[in-house]
Amino acid sequence: MRYRSLGLMALGLLAVAGCAANPDADQAAYAQRALIGMPKQTLLSCAGVPTRQTAVDNTEYYTYSSDSLQTRMGPSYWGGFGGGPWHRGYWGGADFGNTEVSARNCNATFTLKNGVVQQLVYGSSTDSPAGRLSQCYAIVQNCLPLVPHQGPAPTAAAATGVGDHAR
Repeated sequence: MRYRSLGLMALGLLAVAGCAANPDADQAAYAQRALIGMPKQTLLSCAGVPTRQTAVDNTEYYTYSSDSLQTRMGPSYWGGFGGGPWHRGYWGGADFGNTEVSARNCNATFTLKNGVVQQLVYGSSTDSPAGRLSQCYAIVQNCLPLVPHQGPAPTAAAATGVGDHAR
């Protein structure tokens, strides 16, 4: 029983640590709440001209897109061997590494009614939620400093009380 509770506690701490490891994703999630109520003029000044826009009745939809290509190199080995005075040395090598390439994208659609942001929805074909949200941060990062009375975005550790010290 004791090992089971220790295992559950360790699993919970890993989940919290995993959520807190991507501040860009945390900020993008926070922006979905914080940018509600932002005037259209402010949105256009901080996010720029939308990639696509449309209007239906008194509701406007502004969609912004952000794409990036991530490349990660695997380990490589380069070595060689040489000879002595009786034959020429030879230096060669081999590349045993591999390259991983992944694409990230985000479409952020702002719904505006009467010239004010009512909703912010993210869409993406990126596999991981954290990867998608961190790419969405590229769209909203210039707007977050303009939010009145903005405190720091809540992190997973703050939400669970992990790291708080009793005084």
